[in-house]
Amino acid sequence: MRKSRFTEEQIIRVLKEGEAGAKVDDLCRCYNISRGTYYSWRSKYAGLEISELKRLRHLEKENSKLKQLLAEAHLDNVALKDIVSKKW
Repeated sequence: MRKSRFTEEQIIRVLKEGEAGAKVDDLCRCYNISRGTYYSWRSKYAGLEISELKRLRHLEKENSKLKQLLAEAHLDNVALKDIVSKKW
C-alpha cells in the first residue's frame, strides 16, 4: 500500500478547516489533493480528534499483539493435543 505524504494529524487538520467553513475546492487546491481524496479522508477520519487518533492507534497496536499471542497459544494447544493423542 502506498504511504500518504500527509500524516494523520495533518489530515485531521485539513478536515477541521473544512468543517470550519472553508470550501472543499479551495482546500484541495491549497493542499494539492483531489476531491476524492478529501472525501475519502472525511469518511475515514470524520469527527476524530488528534488525541483520539493516537489512542486508537495504540489500541490497534495492542490488539494486534494480543491476536498474535492468541494464535501462538492455539498452536501450542494443538501440538499438545497431538502429543497426548498418540499411543506410546
